[in-house]
Amino acid sequence: MLKRRLVFALGVFVLSSVGIVEETLAAGEEGVQLGVRPFYLVDKMDEGDLKTKLQRCKAGPFSPSDFSIGHRGAPLQFPEHTKESYVAAARQGAGIMECDVTFTKDRELVCRHSQCDLHTTTNILAIPDLAAKCSEPFIPADPENGAKASAKCCTSDITLAEFKTLEGKMDGANEMALTVEAYLNGTPSFRTDSYAGAGTLLTHAESINLFKELGVKFTPELKSPEVQMPYEGDYRQEDYAQQLIDDYKTAGVAPEDVWVQSFHLDDIKYWIANESAFGSQAVYLDGRYNDDAFDISNPESWSPTMDELVAAGVKILAPPMWMLVETDDAGVITPSTYANAAKVAGLELITWTIERSGLLAGGGGWYYQTVAESIDHDGDMYELLDVIARDVGVLGIFSDWPATVTYYANCMGID
Repeated sequence: MLKRRLVFALGVFVLSSVGIVEETLAAGEEGVQLGVRPFYLVDKMDEGDLKTKLQRCKAGPFSPSDFSIGHRGAPLQFPEHTKESYVAAARQGAGIMECDVTFTKDRELVCRHSQCDLHTTTNILAIPDLAAKCSEPFIPADPENGAKASAKCCTSDITLAEFKTLEGKMDGANEMALTVEAYLNGTPSFRTDSYAGAGTLLTHAESINLFKELGVKFTPELKSPEVQMPYEGDYRQEDYAQQLIDDYKTAGVAPEDVWVQSFHLDDIKYWIANESAFGSQAVYLDGRYNDDAFDISNPESWSPTMDELVAAGVKILAPPMWMLVETDDAGVITPSTYANAAKVAGLELITWTIERSGLLAGGGGWYYQTVAESIDHDGDMYELLDVIARDVGVLGIFSDWPATVTYYANCMGID
């Protein structure tokens, strides 16, 4: 099982390597700051035993938990994969943090959710010299012909030095924009720009140093390249996968504190075969829902099967949370056929992503699709989390606002 590690020691800590200012905590405090949201969600729950239990622990104290995984930091309110987002997630008690890893034109590893998302997550389009290097320039919307505004800017379009001049912003774009300024002003309504000023971008190595100083563990995801591999003829997928591991070795990080992830089974197999200390707890992100032949309720459509994954050395499987649950005839949320099959095969489970759906009225959207009939208000978030935690038995859950999961983990005594 994942084990909890306290993020903040008592007294003063200094995060000098990434320029975070010195902060002092009062004696006796553990540094976890949950804010009002978990309490708001509990208040919105239907009456019942779970609500009562969650209300009883509202006075705390609250400690970090490895069950609470910072998905790109805390991107519900902070620009994803920025120093500020990661620090916010640590303050909310996330025990593990994610840097999605991709590479620049000069093959340096950086934290971005996609190799080609700079046009929606940074200010690159507002910098003419760098915008000119984008794979696809900004094209304004053409409302009369129904054409949306577009652009495509990739980390592989620019060098690391150029990447470090960018500022992170809330992910989003105004697809009806006629100007770059309007295009960049596209934050989804359920998020906020209140903390979006000048987000600090990080290299993968810088994220490792930051996470070490925050006292959290690591779950990097090797993102799919959007350039042809081998890149420039000689940078192979295997080189890319090895480079990620090498950053942890250089930083002296213990393999047991790292859960490397990938949607590509070949990456997992590479780590198992070549870096067994890290590969032994590599996480296979299950994206097979994109396969038209995949039926979550029919094990015969699953290729590879659960047993074949185990035979290949996979120990941890990570599907989106909707794949782990279903509703019975009475509308009660229960573990899915998929979840039960994974456990029978001996696979551990991690899931994603809570706090990424906005208001849950009307079914909750993509992440709740298999239980939509039982979701009609924000308080139902904890009802689903309880089933995933206790009945499915996941090791941890990614969250765009870790405080929500940290609160639950503390109330339920989950380390």
